[in-house]
Amino acid sequence: MRFPVVPRPRSLAGQLFAMQAVLIAVVVAGYALFAYAGNRGHAEEAAGRQAMAVARAVADAPSVRTALRGPDPTARLQPYALQVTRDTGVDFVTIMTPEGIRWTHPDPDEIGRRFLGHIEPARSGHAFTETFTGTLGASVRAVAPVEEHGRVVGLVSAGIRVEAISRRVQDQLTALLGVAGGALLLGAVGTYVINARLRRHTHGMNATELSRVHDYHQATLHAVREGLLMLDGQYRVALVNDGGRELLGVGPEEDVVGRSVAELALPAPLTGALLSAEPRVDEVHLTADRVLMVNTSPVSGGERRGTVVTLRDVTQLQSLMGELDSERGFTEALRSQAHEAANRLHTVVSLIELGRVDEAVDFATAELELAQALTDQVVAAVGEPVLAALLLGKTAQAHERGVALVVSPDTRLDDGLLPETLSARDLVTVLGNLIDNAVDAAQGSAGARVTVTAYTRNSDDPAGAELLLRVADTGTGLDPAHAGLVFQRGFSTKPAGPGGRGLGLALVRQAVTRLEGSLTVAKAEEGGAVFEVRLPWETAGRALARGAV
Repeated sequence: MRFPVVPRPRSLAGQLFAMQAVLIAVVVAGYALFAYAGNRGHAEEAAGRQAMAVARAVADAPSVRTALRGPDPTARLQPYALQVTRDTGVDFVTIMTPEGIRWTHPDPDEIGRRFLGHIEPARSGHAFTETFTGTLGASVRAVAPVEEHGRVVGLVSAGIRVEAISRRVQDQLTALLGVAGGALLLGAVGTYVINARLRRHTHGMNATELSRVHDYHQATLHAVREGLLMLDGQYRVALVNDGGRELLGVGPEEDVVGRSVAELALPAPLTGALLSAEPRVDEVHLTADRVLMVNTSPVSGGERRGTVVTLRDVTQLQSLMGELDSERGFTEALRSQAHEAANRLHTVVSLIELGRVDEAVDFATAELELAQALTDQVVAAVGEPVLAALLLGKTAQAHERGVALVVSPDTRLDDGLLPETLSARDLVTVLGNLIDNAVDAAQGSAGARVTVTAYTRNSDDPAGAELLLRVADTGTGLDPAHAGLVFQRGFSTKPAGPGGRGLGLALVRQAVTRLEGSLTVAKAEEGGAVFEVRLPWETAGRALARGAV
């Protein structure tokens, strides 16, 4: 069974074309009708003026007066009237007595008969025009008096038939219709060109489809959780969805549409990425409290039309990746330690097989005492379990890379001393990235060492209490010219690896700024760099209470 196919509604461009074509046709037809009526009136007025001029000229001719005084006026005036008719383009010139008896007429049989029409005003000495139906049909005629010594001695009538006037108007109408047809054709072509362009821009959709697309567009913008930002060719905000406002820190009441990206007070690296003409793919950028993955794609169509920007919040993902990297480091350290333990175990077994039991016991206990001494040192100085675990893991990692990680004698953090509002994740982010950076800097140097210091000040006074974290290394130090750049995303003095570099210290600064602390870098006593972080307890608690990620 076949169902009837419902015809698709005409596209918006097609509807506009039909409406404009009908409108142009109506305007042109109305103008043609108005022009026809006006031209006919003008033609009749022109015919009346022409007839009046001929009638007055004949009435004023001296030869006409002389002929009227003669015994046979018709013999002299009939040839004259026919000649004037041919020369002036009128249809008739009739000369008559004051009583209206014809002396001349184009039809000789009408000579001597009474003139058909009004003559009273002319008999009174006044020339006039009228439209009247006579022997030759309807005509526009003029009647003028022939005067001699103040007395009317004759009358002259000249006229043009209405049929001749209609032929003139029809000739003009033909030309007018040609012009109107040309105007209609030109308007139709112009309308078609404009609507063809409109059809391309609307993709041939009708009004209902455009409305549906707009509704879907609005619903999609508000439903997508990722940030969406559209910029025009001058890098001004053309559109931003709710997710984009949230990720960029723009309030819902703030009107940013039409403003330049440079006016949004975004971090300089992020602003540079949005203003770049080159596409960006999965670039990581930092804001005040978020880690964003940014993708940009230029919109082109013969010319640059703008840029589409997508923003994805990867703050938690980045934190989890950092923890995963730490776990991988711990795994590698355990693998290395397992290898070393296997070597030591083989050594102990070999000593026993050689009968040197005492040396085997001394060797085994010495290794245990060394590992236990390191654990005891860290646990005694740092009672905070999260930081203690972090330091033990980083110590093993550093040892595998040939760097000694030392906890300074000033370090003292008892368990339960730190406020509950200070997130363990933030502590791991700050201290872990500082240690990783220091190990990178110290690796390969003579007597490579990283010194970690952590303690609290004024812990009895919550208003003035603060946590101090200090990490120093024995590396080559930091160029003073780079002191302001070291905390920017992407800055590093080492070659970039597969995952890139320059993000760790940027994350440290982000966390410290969110917790309203301070972060400084200076030259260490051992020749390397020393990074110092101060986190006030109260401001850290307020930041976390606001739900900062």
